[in-house]
Amino acid sequence: MATQMAVNSGASLWGPLKELWEAVEGAIWRRQPESVHLLDLQLKKHKPSFLTLFKNPMKSAEQREKVRKASTEGIAIQGQQGVRLLPEQLISEAFILSDLFDLGELAALELLLAGEHQQPHFPGLSRGLVAVLLYWDGKRCVANSLRSLIQSRHGKTFTLDLSPELVNLTTRFTDELMAQGLTKQILNLISDISVTREFERLQKERGLGNEKHRKEVSDLIKECRQSLAECLFAWTCQSPLSKEDTLTLIGHLETVTAEADGSLDSVNLALVMALLYCLDVSFLEQGTEDREGIHALPLLTEKQYVAAVHSRLVEGQAWKLPGLQAVVQLAWALSLRAVSQLPQGAALVEFTEADEALADQALLGGVFLFLTEGILGSDGFSQEEFYTRRLHSLITDFLALMPMKVKQLRNRADEDARLIHMALQMGSEPPSSLRKDLDHLMILIGEFYSKDPFELELALEFWCPSESLHHTSLTGSFLGVPLQRPPHKQVVLSKFVRQMCDLLPATLYIPYLRMLKGLANGHQCSHYCFSLLKTNGAPHGENRQAGVSGSVVSWEHFFHSLMLYHENLRRDVPSADSMQYRHPPIRGITQRELEGLTAFLQLLTTIITWSENARLALCEHPQWTPVVVMLGLLQCSVQPVLKAQVLHALAAFGKSPEIAASLWQSLEYTQILQTVKVPGQRQAAGIEVELNEIESSCEEYPLTRAFCHLISTLVESDHVTLKSGVMMLKIQLCITGINDILKYIKMENSKKQLESAVLHCLCLLELALQKEVTFMDLLRESQTSLLVSPVEQLLQGVSAQSRRADHITNIARYLYHSSSNPDAAFQSAKILRRIARYPNIQARLVGDFTHDQVVSEKLMAGFVECLDSEENLFSLCSDSDPEKRGARIRHETKIHILNLLITSLELKGPNLGLYLLGYEVKKPVSSTNLQDPGVLGCPRSCLHAILSLLQRGSEWRTGPVLTKQAPQLAELFYQVIYQLCACPDTSGPTMRYLRTSQDFLFSHLQHLPFILPENEIAALSQMSWLMKTAAIELRVTSLNRQRSHTQRLLNLLLDDQPHTLHADGETGMEEESRSVSGFLHFGTVSKVRGRLLSVLDAIDFSQEAPELLQLDFFERAQIEQVITNCEHVNEQGHTVCNVKLLHRVLVAEINALQGMAAIGQRPLLLEEVNSILQQVVERNRVRCSLSAKRHALQSWRSLVETILTACPSELIPADQRQLIIRDLLLDLHDKVGKLMRRKMLLNEEQHVTSNRCCLSSRGRGHMVALDQDLVVFSGLTNPLTWRLRSHLYGALLYYLQIAQKPEEPETLQTGTSMWERLTAPEDCFSKLQRENLAIIESYGTALMEVVCRDACDGHEIGRMLALAVLDRVLSIDRQCQWLVYLCNSGYLRVLVESLRQDDVALQTLLTPQPPLLKPLYIYESKMALLTRVAKTAQGATELLRCGLVGQLVECQVFHMLPQNEALRVFGQRDPSGFIPSPLERYRQILLPTLRLMQVILTSTTTQHQQGAAQVLQWLIVHSDVIQSILHGQDMSMGALQELSLLTAIISKTALPGALEMGQEINSAALMEVQGHIGRFQRQSLSLLVRLVGTDRARYLKQIEETVSPGDLAEKREEMEVAMQQICANIMEYCQTLLLQSSAEAQFTLCLFSPSASEPADVAVPSARVPSLGLVLLLLKNSATDFFRYHDSHRQSLNKLERVEQLPPEELKELCQGLVSGSGGVEKIPSVQRNVLAKRRLVQLVNNRAKLLALCSYIIETCLFVIWRHLEFYLLYCTPTDPKDSLLPGFRGQPSLILTHLLLSLQTDVANSFNEPLQRKLLEVEGLYSKTRSRHTFIQALTRRIRGLVHHAKG
Repeated sequence: MATQMAVNSGASLWGPLKELWEAVEGAIWRRQPESVHLLDLQLKKHKPSFLTLFKNPMKSAEQREKVRKASTEGIAIQGQQGVRLLPEQLISEAFILSDLFDLGELAALELLLAGEHQQPHFPGLSRGLVAVLLYWDGKRCVANSLRSLIQSRHGKTFTLDLSPELVNLTTRFTDELMAQGLTKQILNLISDISVTREFERLQKERGLGNEKHRKEVSDLIKECRQSLAECLFAWTCQSPLSKEDTLTLIGHLETVTAEADGSLDSVNLALVMALLYCLDVSFLEQGTEDREGIHALPLLTEKQYVAAVHSRLVEGQAWKLPGLQAVVQLAWALSLRAVSQLPQGAALVEFTEADEALADQALLGGVFLFLTEGILGSDGFSQEEFYTRRLHSLITDFLALMPMKVKQLRNRADEDARLIHMALQMGSEPPSSLRKDLDHLMILIGEFYSKDPFELELALEFWCPSESLHHTSLTGSFLGVPLQRPPHKQVVLSKFVRQMCDLLPATLYIPYLRMLKGLANGHQCSHYCFSLLKTNGAPHGENRQAGVSGSVVSWEHFFHSLMLYHENLRRDVPSADSMQYRHPPIRGITQRELEGLTAFLQLLTTIITWSENARLALCEHPQWTPVVVMLGLLQCSVQPVLKAQVLHALAAFGKSPEIAASLWQSLEYTQILQTVKVPGQRQAAGIEVELNEIESSCEEYPLTRAFCHLISTLVESDHVTLKSGVMMLKIQLCITGINDILKYIKMENSKKQLESAVLHCLCLLELALQKEVTFMDLLRESQTSLLVSPVEQLLQGVSAQSRRADHITNIARYLYHSSSNPDAAFQSAKILRRIARYPNIQARLVGDFTHDQVVSEKLMAGFVECLDSEENLFSLCSDSDPEKRGARIRHETKIHILNLLITSLELKGPNLGLYLLGYEVKKPVSSTNLQDPGVLGCPRSCLHAILSLLQRGSEWRTGPVLTKQAPQLAELFYQVIYQLCACPDTSGPTMRYLRTSQDFLFSHLQHLPFILPENEIAALSQMSWLMKTAAIELRVTSLNRQRSHTQRLLNLLLDDQPHTLHADGETGMEEESRSVSGFLHFGTVSKVRGRLLSVLDAIDFSQEAPELLQLDFFERAQIEQVITNCEHVNEQGHTVCNVKLLHRVLVAEINALQGMAAIGQRPLLLEEVNSILQQVVERNRVRCSLSAKRHALQSWRSLVETILTACPSELIPADQRQLIIRDLLLDLHDKVGKLMRRKMLLNEEQHVTSNRCCLSSRGRGHMVALDQDLVVFSGLTNPLTWRLRSHLYGALLYYLQIAQKPEEPETLQTGTSMWERLTAPEDCFSKLQRENLAIIESYGTALMEVVCRDACDGHEIGRMLALAVLDRVLSIDRQCQWLVYLCNSGYLRVLVESLRQDDVALQTLLTPQPPLLKPLYIYESKMALLTRVAKTAQGATELLRCGLVGQLVECQVFHMLPQNEALRVFGQRDPSGFIPSPLERYRQILLPTLRLMQVILTSTTTQHQQGAAQVLQWLIVHSDVIQSILHGQDMSMGALQELSLLTAIISKTALPGALEMGQEINSAALMEVQGHIGRFQRQSLSLLVRLVGTDRARYLKQIEETVSPGDLAEKREEMEVAMQQICANIMEYCQTLLLQSSAEAQFTLCLFSPSASEPADVAVPSARVPSLGLVLLLLKNSATDFFRYHDSHRQSLNKLERVEQLPPEELKELCQGLVSGSGGVEKIPSVQRNVLAKRRLVQLVNNRAKLLALCSYIIETCLFVIWRHLEFYLLYCTPTDPKDSLLPGFRGQPSLILTHLLLSLQTDVANSFNEPLQRKLLEVEGLYSKTRSRHTFIQALTRRIRGLVHHAKG
């Protein structure tokens, strides 16, 4: 029982019915695929709802009791577990609702629950009021569904072009409904449902809310009644009703009453039209061969049907509306007459003979008058095309089928005219019993055909083409169908029009003119009517003065009469000062004449409005001169109504530019609007008096409206300019009367006029805002003293009525009424969008909008309602009927609101965008907590509306509905969401809400790519914004370690297996690995394209360019310049040409041409202008397409880069990542390779390629060589733009880096033999390098030439990349082919010689102001390449031959070492930290030079002294700078690098052997060089003293202080290596000096004094020679350091072998060395943390190996230096013969001191060089040197030193 009594939370009276309507709409109107099956299911489900139409569920005591106990026992709700307790208030409301609508208690409760759920959609309404809306909305859905089903039936009148399956389904279903008495149900409901009665019931139970709620309820009830009536109308259009149903319908119409104005309401009009179609047989005359239609027509086949209907209409009771009864009787009479002419009519003779009597009865009932007032006067008549067609059929059938009746009407009219004439002659009143049937018929025809909203031109049937009409498009046409002979009906109708004007009595004159006015409505009709009036005139040559005229209905008669009126009235024109003008004596025109003249002028206006030929022919007629006569009449004393018609006629003439120009001059000349005041004139004269005084007193304004119409027409004319500023001012004065007019508008009669006036005011404001910027610019250029305020500032002013600044708020309120007045909402949105451009207004607008809570809620609801509005998106492009136009207006309103949001979000907060999208504007934006509407009191915002529209259809296989039905709208929606996700303030709340509440990205990405063949640009833009948002989401979830979210999106994007995704997306590890790896396996049978590659497939990489202009008259260069000048940036950011502006410029150019030749060629010129405009439109399309493709590629690239770089490694392992990159690259290669030959769209794509290769170089896995037809090389050898070449170079560079072998740990194990190395198998890196080199070499010298040329010249970025590519290729070119080409072609010399040019630019870099750093980057790239060249002996020799060192010697930049301490350290440091200080910049210049020289010295070896001599020359030239560096106290990383490189160079160049250069130099120069060498030696030894001796501890402490704790540990280790390197270089220098001085110890050069005391104990002044104790101390320190480094190396190796088992804290500490910042390590996933730890351990191992090598080398050199010095001092040095060397302190010393020093030396060495030290040294050799080439070297030297000490002692 509980399940039976469960409550449907969606409300069974609303939710399911809403689904039914969506299914019907989707199948019939939107024609969605697979919708027929869904419709079939819905119809089966809801068939009871149709059979018991609008019937509510019955009340029951059981339900009432169940609901009553819901507050204590609870109640079950479908889809929810357990029961829910309901509050008492809700239960009592449910009972009230149940009693109000007489429906079951559970149904009422469901409505209330649904109302509570839908409450956020209806701000300001309670759940009960919402429930009332939902109740009637459910009824509306049923009625609309029924109407649509009936409209889709197969029938006789129209078809919707639906599939036969759907038509059969709906026809069968509706036939079943009709068989169950549908007609009676509908008619009963129409009678029972009344807005008044329903409102009384609702009012009694307080079921009505504010005015908006009342209007919505009223509109729903009215729509229900209207839809039900239209169901019957649609049925009778397609199929006839049965006898019973027809009689029921007639019975209902018998009781119908009219509105207050005599017209029928739209519901009763639909029922009348249903009956008229039910009695219609005219479709059988239209040549149809549908015999089934005849057999199914009961009028022809069922005699009982005819008898029953005939009896009811002839003998039935009188109707409440006799006119309506007459209409039905006339229709029945015409049907009987039509049936009598058919073969089937023979059986119905007894009825068909009564047609004449029925027609007479209808005429007595005033049928034509009722058709005019009751049916044509109805508001709903002009909104339905088939109403118009049926009434046209009724009128024409009467004229064609009953010609005798028409003749009777004419005879009676003639007789009545005679009676009236006689009465007037006798001075008596005319008889009151006169009939006016023909008058009414003519007026009906005139009124009916004067309005043609559907542009059917049905009046054409009244015009039969004659031989005199030489118009090719008109002759022989019937309704646009060419025929040999017009049909009989058309001949009869045409005869009626022509015969009626023969001997036309005066009483029919005005009705006939009104009829002609209606029949002249249309392009072709106006031409026929003009010809009729022309041929009716007097024969040519007759005397016009005699008053002879062929007919009173002719141009001749009309204009002759007009001229006579003018001549008579002109005599009575009063003077300007005459007071009689205010009350003119109207002597000349009687009321009857006034009506006739008005009718004629209206006819004239209609004809010349439509027909330009008629306009020109009448205006140029030499006798009639209508414009002159009408201007004259305006100056006469005639009624304002007549003047108004004259002005309308002049406005129609003014539509032709030729007439408008002369008309404007005539207006100025005649002074109708006085612009020149006559001297002595005391008051205003002319039309101004009538406008200001006469009309205002009468409170009627026909003249004002007509005058405004005339001025508007003249101003809009292309060739009319306002000649007189005074006249323009007068026009402004006249138009100011509009404010007075608005004051007198009566609300009860003028609601539409008031809405129209408001709409025009809004249009005026919008236009002012649109033109404001241009106007302000022109005003500034004119340099006038006029002060004006911008419109947006005026709108911020205080209102005089409310005393508040609420103008903009009032404008925004119109959005709240968008459902009832969409046009005003549209203009309001446009105004707000234009105002939103100004940042200074935004914050104030937010304050104004949020100041009052009630106003704020209304404004928010207005914006949301505009976005939520549902329109038939499938018919947006059509304006053919009001419904479609309204849909287009609502669509455009949405677009303006979205552009307002986009513009606002780009500005600083608080702004309108944040407020409308539901973010905090009074607190920090990031503190916003977005919720679903209604949760925690959260109102429904524009963001909710956007998401709900986008989500519609996202759960279906076809994807979001909006992307296809409204592509531009969907594009803007996605853009708004991206902006919210990309903005730092809104990103957090937005992405959290999208992820948790909406699952937005997953549900939309699964439908990629969006394919819209008819709108490719919009589809690409949609995908672009969506992919950019997805990239942000992947990045954020990866950083926050939200693994499941990242995994779902990755699976979705990378999976290429055809399987259904889980709804919840929570996949297991197995599926995850399968999804990612599925992207990689190309051999799978069932593989499909992954989404990433599918998106790429959706982008067409080719673009058809428009052809060049082929011009005959214009100059192509000038036209291209004009096109360029007309270009602007549109709303989407595309640079396009303004086609309208270009058209105006070109047409003005044509109009400026003079002469007959120009006039003759004007058509050809216009044709060429048209071709130019078509070309420009095509260019604009191509530009927009290219821009959209570029945007899509950028977004795709961003998404792919995020996937490959930001996503955790455990989700995409390294090897799979590498294969993903490979597959993407191969796909790109295939696409771009084809385009290399077409050279289109490459710029962005090569950027993509370069980034892909960059990513490839980061992850190592399976190495794949690209195909030999590598797109990059193909592109480089083609002439392309520098930007494209840069991307190609980047791609090539990154690709070549893939082959670089990764860093491997140095294990210090015994190396393999040379034979093993030569015979070892080739590894994958070497193989890839070899294959790459083979591809490169296959392009020969062409590629070499391009790369070398780009490296020497061109754009800076291109040069840097080309230099880097050269560097990389030279590193893998073992055969040195590229190096040989570089040397032989002269490019190497060009690069070397360009260093002098770089010198000037580099000098500017050392100024305090931060300069452009381009020259520095190019210099660094160049030096890197030269260093690569110098690494081979051939390259180094070639560099020396090119004079490289000589160029560097001449560079002055090296002399510019910053000396000022503050400048050196800080300089003008860039706040962002990007631009380095001057000292850092200097080091960036110096260090590459020092490295290059070091490499040259290493490569040239000792056999080539030329290089050393040249480098020494550089050292000497810059000795001051070098001395400053060597003496510097700075121990930063840069300083240590400088010292390391300088000492390395000095150790190889500042040698005595360097003087033997093979060239003769004089003794003075020789002494100078010797002095510099000696200075370098002393400075180096002094540096060693500081590093090893007293300052060592201070330097180590300074290094610790220099490296901040937050810096990378790698920097500290580099500084440690640098210090050891400096010591090794100086000791190498000492060793080289000792070896070069003499091969034997007895003649050696002594560098250290004979003292073994450590400098730490006794400070050695820098002027003194350092002692041998310094070397001993260095030896001890190095031995100690060696074991420290060795232990660290061994520990790091052990950790590297078991890195997975390391504890988390240790892993974190290792990663900290590679990740900057304290919180960086926390967010790294565990797998990635292991990778980083492994990389850090490899760094540590190799760093320690480098330090071990340096320590070992220092130990060996120290031992050698100690041994040579001890050997000399203890064996060969004699006290009597002091050595003259570097020991100046010992010169001239007594031999006693020397003897004492030597004895002390011996003792100190014996003490220092003790057993523990010796054991340490031997252990070093055992641990390290054993695996090197100098095995037992330490052991031998140790033995010798020990032997020397003991031997000397002995």
